[in-house]
Amino acid sequence: MARVYRAPGGADPAPSQVRRTLTEHEFSLQGAALHLGVPRGRRPGAKVGYPLSMAGLSPGDLEALARAKKTLENPGLAIRIADAAGRPVEALVRSLPEGAQRAIQAGTRRALSASLGVALRTLDRRAVPASDWLHRGAVAVTGAVGGATGLPGLLVELPVSLTVMLRSIADNARAQGEDLSQVASRLECLAVFAYGSRSATDDASDASYFATRAVLARAVAEAAEFVAGRGVTEALGDKGAPAILQLLARIAQRLGVSVTEKVAAQLVPLVGALGGAAINTLFIHHFQETARSHFTVRRLERDCGADRVREAYDAA
Repeated sequence: MARVYRAPGGADPAPSQVRRTLTEHEFSLQGAALHLGVPRGRRPGAKVGYPLSMAGLSPGDLEALARAKKTLENPGLAIRIADAAGRPVEALVRSLPEGAQRAIQAGTRRALSASLGVALRTLDRRAVPASDWLHRGAVAVTGAVGGATGLPGLLVELPVSLTVMLRSIADNARAQGEDLSQVASRLECLAVFAYGSRSATDDASDASYFATRAVLARAVAEAAEFVAGRGVTEALGDKGAPAILQLLARIAQRLGVSVTEKVAAQLVPLVGALGGAAINTLFIHHFQETARSHFTVRRLERDCGADRVREAYDAA
């Protein structure tokens, strides 16, 4: 029979508390979040019992959190793009003329501005399953068109692709229980474009998920307050307002890196329409995974408490 592990100095758990037998690996995930250590000398694989009521996070929650952390802390978009294009992303970006890079950055800002309108006007509360494959198909089509027409076509395609991607992000937000009737929740969908990207100036601490989230949280809150005070129509008519500009600038700073990498790969000779479709599919898949992970963390915070989730995240 498994022994019930007690924290140092802890009392016997009440008989009414539910107990479950876990492997040492599972216990270490739970125990780290609760500052409970596995007793020294216990052989690997040994069974350890503990009261579930002490944990808050179920084994399924911990597995979902570990998957989310893997995605959020290790964005693999650049590697996927390099594999599709057959060349390192850094080399692809360096090969872009300076004028093309400026055009891509300006196109990213315009596309984000258009996506802001979509986020505020049309992301409703419909509880529908996340239709990832439908949105991937749509983005593959736009990528094929852009890939066949060069840089001008890619810049025209970008706002369309981001809009489709934003709707897919919203589907994943709903699936994790987000209330998109709230302006702040809709703006969180837009902010996913920043969580899935890395800024060229990021160091290790800046690049972490919670560091990025701390920076964006204030921008999202201020923009949401501005929209709530002015109304959606008036707020969208004043995109020069500091709260709106700050949010878009913070997202564009990070998203611009990923867009530049994507466009550089699509402009590689011989990539063409099929390559453009494949790279766009990688692009949306990356942000769908990011959205699912980000909103999983937010769901667990609502269910179990932000502090407990943060400790478990750090220990995962």
